[in-house]
Amino acid sequence: MKLSGMDWVVWILLFVGGLNWGLVGAFDYNLVDSIFGVDSVLRKLVYILVGLAALWSLFSMFMKGNKDGGSGM
Repeated sequence: MKLSGMDWVVWILLFVGGLNWGLVGAFDYNLVDSIFGVDSVLRKLVYILVGLAALWSLFSMFMKGNKDGGSGM
């Protein structure tokens, strides 16, 4: 399966989000806050983009499943 440019962006954002939540859960360390600052506009933008990436991933999973005629799994 070949990934489009958008798929790569979504994958990277989901990786960043997953890594950040893993660090928060395991070590109480927020990498995004450390890089961009707690009250930064960039920090908020990163969180919004990660959330949109999750929605895009979910949406595209179901759409690709319907195109193939399968269940998407």
